[in-house]
Amino acid sequence: MDNQSSKSGVVYLVGAGPGRKELLTLRALEVLDRADVVVYDYLVSQSVLQLCQPSAVLIDVGKQPGRPTNQSDINELLVDLASKHRYIVRLKGGDPFVFGRGGEEAEALKAAEISFEVVPGVSSVNGAPLFGGISLTHRGVAQGYVVVTGHGRFGERLTYDWDALHRCGLTLVVLMGVAHRAEISEELRRVGMDPLTPTAVIYKGTTAFQRVLRTTLSELGALQVESPAVMVIGNVAELDFSWLHTRPLFGLKAVVTRAVGEDRLSRSLEELGAEVVRLPTISISNPSDQGESLHGALERIRSYEWTVFTSSTSVNRTFDALGDLRRLGGVKVAAIGSGTKDTVLAYRVGVDFVPTRYVGETFIEEFPYPKDSDNKILLPRAKVARDVVPMGLRKKGWNVEVVEAYETSHVIYDKIDLITKQDLVLFASPSAVEGFHRSFGAALGQVPIGVIGPITAEKVKELGFTPAFVSEIYDFAGLVEATKLWWVRNRKSGMF
Repeated sequence: MDNQSSKSGVVYLVGAGPGRKELLTLRALEVLDRADVVVYDYLVSQSVLQLCQPSAVLIDVGKQPGRPTNQSDINELLVDLASKHRYIVRLKGGDPFVFGRGGEEAEALKAAEISFEVVPGVSSVNGAPLFGGISLTHRGVAQGYVVVTGHGRFGERLTYDWDALHRCGLTLVVLMGVAHRAEISEELRRVGMDPLTPTAVIYKGTTAFQRVLRTTLSELGALQVESPAVMVIGNVAELDFSWLHTRPLFGLKAVVTRAVGEDRLSRSLEELGAEVVRLPTISISNPSDQGESLHGALERIRSYEWTVFTSSTSVNRTFDALGDLRRLGGVKVAAIGSGTKDTVLAYRVGVDFVPTRYVGETFIEEFPYPKDSDNKILLPRAKVARDVVPMGLRKKGWNVEVVEAYETSHVIYDKIDLITKQDLVLFASPSAVEGFHRSFGAALGQVPIGVIGPITAEKVKELGFTPAFVSEIYDFAGLVEATKLWWVRNRKSGMF
């Protein structure tokens, strides 16, 4: 239960982890879901920010080269926001209290009598080495580790007891030390640490940009590396338990344009190592008649011989409205596509017909003819959709009733810079392509495009662009497989 003061909102100091959204805690997800305002740092990833509610106000206070942010200003901002909003999330990279200055923010909130909660996060201390294949402790090699910051206050030299750091014999982990790497190397060698001590630097650990550079202590100062990076100094740095880079889509930064809630494609890509930015170009809402037509048709459900589903959304909307699935009785079910079929099966309902190719034209060609002209088909679908299926069924002699199960609209964005930083944009429908083009226009041609089949590919070409690849199997599994082939081929050719 939240300990909320009667005169202010609650501020949550939340650790966002080192980059990947999967490393967030369940509590972090809970408070992000309710946040009215999110105050975030520079290193918080877009994939994490996309977990916020669309209505949440996002405030960037990240410290960047050329754009310093005064910590006292952030403290005052949090206190001020608490007087105006109910739930405020202060989203900090890594863990709030591990070199994150979260303690200073907690002090300011406490002094102002603002209720707050600290939500731990995975620190880059652990996250970066783990994703880089380095164990900070290892039997017979290192019995523990020491963590220090490599950032000198006001740019001054570091003032550690270097001899103690050397003599302890533990793994040394340095955060924010890239600018002082030569100094760190020099001081440790000065107090007697072996110049050949194994050293590793993990750049942007856990992300698609991750690189692991292995060197020695003496060569650390001359190593070409940028921030953010974690340095690991000690014998464990020559161990290699790498795993992330073995995933076939490691390094790929992809935009998925599926509607909110339809993220099976994203999950499949992420499991293969890709870093996914979800940018839904379609919003799904209730039907314009508030479901009156669908409910009316379902009252007569047993008068239909078939119910034909063209999307997973149409399945969910129909079965939710139907309630008791026993009402289907002997009505047969057809699905266009494996994803739609799987959604039907998830309701423990059988599927009687699926075309060999997941497009409307093949569906019409392979679907059976009616026994007589009174045979009826119920086709619940989006308010605006291609007419290939209903027209084709009618030409075959079926009595088709099309009902609106949901309505789609395009989501408009202005994040062109976000798009151009990605390696690939994936589309699973012509409407997603159209929505993306409405937001980004010519930017559609600045990033390679992958599409699920010929119908979607045609829409891309209609707008004047050429897909980088078209999946030969027109479902999510086929699109993922085509993405893997494209990525491996281009990685080998040196394009990425």
